[in-house]
Amino acid sequence: MSALICFALKEEVAPFRKVADGKSGISILVVGIGRQNAEKSTRDFLAGGASVPASRSHDNSPAQPNLVLTCGFAGGLNPELKLGEVVFETTDENLRAKLLSAGAKPAKFFCADRIATTVAEKKTLRAETGADVVEMESAAIHAVCRERGIPCATVRVISDTADEDLPLDFNTLAKPDKSLDFGKLFLAIAKSPGKIGALMQLQKKTSFAARQLAAVLAQVTFP
Repeated sequence: MSALICFALKEEVAPFRKVADGKSGISILVVGIGRQNAEKSTRDFLAGGASVPASRSHDNSPAQPNLVLTCGFAGGLNPELKLGEVVFETTDENLRAKLLSAGAKPAKFFCADRIATTVAEKKTLRAETGADVVEMESAAIHAVCRERGIPCATVRVISDTADEDLPLDFNTLAKPDKSLDFGKLFLAIAKSPGKIGALMQLQKKTSFAARQLAAVLAQVTFP
């Protein structure tokens, strides 16, 4: 079996890239943040990777995989979900069994157009959508895969829970392509130096979450 594992950010993929190194049949693609970036990157890869530089982990894998997983961080909307818990959504019973065996939990996902940064925003999304989890790329990747008849599943890890605010509104710190504008970030920190501690804690939490996700993916994707 060949699998394409998609992530929005290089920070999300780093632990999995280490364990996937040298494994055949696995391709890794960093698609960028948001639906538009995710759709374009996935289409480009499946068309032959003409405009997907340095994101592919193992170029010996076929351009048309047997399975696509859309992975990475997600915000908790269900207050029962804890930091580092891996959640999934799939219609494939065999994959479902593997994910359950690896400790992942089934969940309902909502694909948003912006980062949910506050507890109030998460509560509103929970009430309006009934979703357990929010992220920003999976709907676009699933749509591309449906067009091509490729099985696709979402496998994400909780990086911030329903009851916590993010230290900054990262939506206001993004470039037009939704990547982080470090100039804006440094200016925001300069204006609010008290946020440094919370940002360092967030980095620790996301690093932990990425390791938890990698452990589950390794059990699911490697024979």
